[in-house]
Amino acid sequence: MSTKLFLITPPFTQLNTPYPATAYLKGFLNTKGMAASQADLGIDVIIKLFSKQGLTDLFNYIELNSPLLWRGAGGEAKLGTPNSERIIALKDEYIKTIDSVILFLQGKNPTLSHLICQEDFLPEASRFAQLDELDWAFGTMGTQDRAKHLATLYLEDISDLIVECVDPHFGFSRYAERLGRSANSFDELYESLQQPYTYIDELLLELLHKRLVTEKPDLVCFSVPFPGNLYAAFRSAQYIKQHFPNVKIAMGGGFPNTELRSLSDVRVMEFFDFITLDDGEAPIECLVDYIEGKRELSRLKRTFILQDNKVTYIDNLGKPDYKQAQVGTPDYTGLPLDSYISVIEIVNPMHRMWSDGRWNKLTMAHGCYWGKCTFCDISLDYIKIYEPVTAKLLVDRMEELTLQTGQNGFHFVDEAAPPALMREVALEILRRNLAVTWWTNIRFEKSFTADLCRLLKASGCIAVSGGLEVASDRLLNLIQKGVTVAQVARVTRNFTEEGIMVHAYLMYGFPTQTAQETIDSLEMVRQMFEVGVLQSGFWHQFAVTAHSPVGLYPEKFGVLKENDAIGSFANNDIVHIDEKGTNHDKFSFGLKKSLFNYMHGICFDYSLQEWFDFKVPRTKVSPSYIYDALHEENTFTVKPPTAKLIWMGGKPTVSRFIKTKKGNKYEVAELTFHDKKESYTIQIQQQQEEWLVQFLNDAASTTKGVVTFAKVKQSYEALGLDDFELFWYSKPINTLRDYGLLVL
Repeated sequence: MSTKLFLITPPFTQLNTPYPATAYLKGFLNTKGMAASQADLGIDVIIKLFSKQGLTDLFNYIELNSPLLWRGAGGEAKLGTPNSERIIALKDEYIKTIDSVILFLQGKNPTLSHLICQEDFLPEASRFAQLDELDWAFGTMGTQDRAKHLATLYLEDISDLIVECVDPHFGFSRYAERLGRSANSFDELYESLQQPYTYIDELLLELLHKRLVTEKPDLVCFSVPFPGNLYAAFRSAQYIKQHFPNVKIAMGGGFPNTELRSLSDVRVMEFFDFITLDDGEAPIECLVDYIEGKRELSRLKRTFILQDNKVTYIDNLGKPDYKQAQVGTPDYTGLPLDSYISVIEIVNPMHRMWSDGRWNKLTMAHGCYWGKCTFCDISLDYIKIYEPVTAKLLVDRMEELTLQTGQNGFHFVDEAAPPALMREVALEILRRNLAVTWWTNIRFEKSFTADLCRLLKASGCIAVSGGLEVASDRLLNLIQKGVTVAQVARVTRNFTEEGIMVHAYLMYGFPTQTAQETIDSLEMVRQMFEVGVLQSGFWHQFAVTAHSPVGLYPEKFGVLKENDAIGSFANNDIVHIDEKGTNHDKFSFGLKKSLFNYMHGICFDYSLQEWFDFKVPRTKVSPSYIYDALHEENTFTVKPPTAKLIWMGGKPTVSRFIKTKKGNKYEVAELTFHDKKESYTIQIQQQQEEWLVQFLNDAASTTKGVVTFAKVKQSYEALGLDDFELFWYSKPINTLRDYGLLVL
């Protein structure tokens, strides 16, 4: 009898779309004929909790534990805050409105937006205090968006009540995250797992029990991408061990891949039979073979087990990993796609995309084609092993997922999507005449010319995010980012001019970074927002991770590890001392406050000193640095002989007439084109007309032929026509360049 697998994402990841790991694995298992079901217990808990019955039970629970008196984590009595008192007093309003609000956020009740925006429908607690400050930011937003934001504040008020009165670990996209973050020792997490179930635990385990009874799995696989999923995964595994002792349990995902590579605490294996690392396809296939008696324990793949009362790592190098072309199309079957809710938490365009709307997740390439950044885990396989998928196969998967999910929006979750593959994917989308929306993460490299950005936009690209990191050429070189600030500015300009939103990851506190460099970096960012080439950004404080070059070779970066001891549990974030740099903790608030204002197009005239409550150095960056970089001679040239020529416009209609100029008569052809917005014409000599129409037909984005600059020049000159370069840079061709004749 074949093994039945049950793939679980524990609470909590995203509210608006499934985390894709289980769908990826299910797609692979389909190719092997292995039976597998899947669940996102996070969205299941949220939908159960945020319902009329769920809130009724929640308020009853709070009141049974005393109307305004509750017990803290240590058992001490605490008086509820005025905020919780207010929410409890308005419980009937919350119970009355919750179902309709959830339906609205699921996209099933859009007309409710009008009622929500009147601001006398939803009960309001402390989260709404910020509304006046944000009112101007939503002034130009539509009714639906404003209503989503108000409904999000309403849910966050209820969340605050839960945190205060029910479960201090609760959070919409993370649960007990502190217990999993940088936990070198398993002690605190283990101790919490010995405590009675929390209210949220009870909801989770009730749902888990029902699914286990229904699915009857032989192997349960937990995907744990983040620290905020860790506690729930352990709690669920603990429950399965107690109530379904014959079921085997495995854990994999981003958290063990980075944090548990040196695991040695045997107590972890009280909860899990197996913990796998890196790509999950081959390890899970080996586990199934082992459970079915087809494989020896010693031939498992990248798996921790308990052997002779020790945590033992087994990696059978004879079992190869699967190529990306072999892993199948992600399969979302079984996930409640119509239950996810779109929220707008903060006024950040890119964060809004992460939390609003359903996205099918795909990957253009395994790993990173650059693989050099010194802050990144480039020693691990998920970065180190670079393997792209072909454009044809990728677009095949896009079409499959659109049919499967009913959604045509895609988020490519690459470390950095390769520009050449992005170009081929865009062309394949255009050839198939597909209407899709997509966005991804990139490096701001010079390959992203204005013409490539125009092609990406035509194929449905709406946004990109990329690392500007520390906007300092010295530090970008130390990071080995392979870009300069001026180059980033020009690339972001190219995207912005095509209407593709650009989000920049920003970093402060990199080793040896000085206060001067931090302020200069902020000035670069200020100028980029002021000239309009950035629309979104977020500052992250640098952290040393164990598998990055900085973590592996700290002496090269002027860094001292505070403690060299390897913990028995999680080992990724390293506490470090930067002897040459500045204490950057104090810069955090000012950097983020200034960015918030810049994103809304205001306060560009403020002195940088005004964002900080301590003395900072004056910037040494020229006030026109970014402006000047954007107006330098364009260095993004391509070698004409090998450049691909693509025509994104339609077929012209042609009329011919005789033109008289200074007594001389010329045979002229007029070509009229129609694009989605307007019509336009060009005039050329009649001898050139037939050649140009044929060339545009050959170069059309819907064809699969490759037209290069060299081939076009050769075909033109073979007809004995005038100088090709003279014609190529003439007004008619420049007009076509403006309307979709691309050089790639």
